[in-house]
Amino acid sequence: AMQVVRNVVFDTRLLPGGGATEMAVSMGLRKAGLKLEGVQQGPFLAVGEAMEVIPRTLAQNCGVSVIRTVTQLRAKHGAAYEEAEKLHGEGAFPKCNWGIDGTTGKLVDMEEFGIWEPFSVKIQTIKTAVESACMILRIDDIVSGSKKRGY
Repeated sequence: AMQVVRNVVFDTRLLPGGGATEMAVSMGLRKAGLKLEGVQQGPFLAVGEAMEVIPRTLAQNCGVSVIRTVTQLRAKHGAAYEEAEKLHGEGAFPKCNWGIDGTTGKLVDMEEFGIWEPFSVKIQTIKTAVESACMILRIDDIVSGSKKRGY
């Protein structure tokens, strides 16, 4: 907890909690992926889907219907993207703070609810996750390559 306070003192930027940030990143990656074709599309869609793990886990821990809750959250964020594009044009980034209340499992506006996460912690978490996935893929390539050679 002390390091989190230190991080907030040095970098005061905050992001909405409750899976709102992860869902927003997921929606952004999906939208970017759908603009691409072929194999370039795959990583965007895969990481976008992986980002939904946090909202899905929150819903599961609350005991609510995971599919229904995550679908509703995705719809709220999707509507925010569509509204932002109508108002500000293609590529506009929406402000959508909807997330999951970790106690009741209901969708709430995290700004009104007062749930915030430090920007620096969130960025480091995402970086670590991506680096771990890349490392696993590299190890998998090495192992599968050695099997092909007969070692």
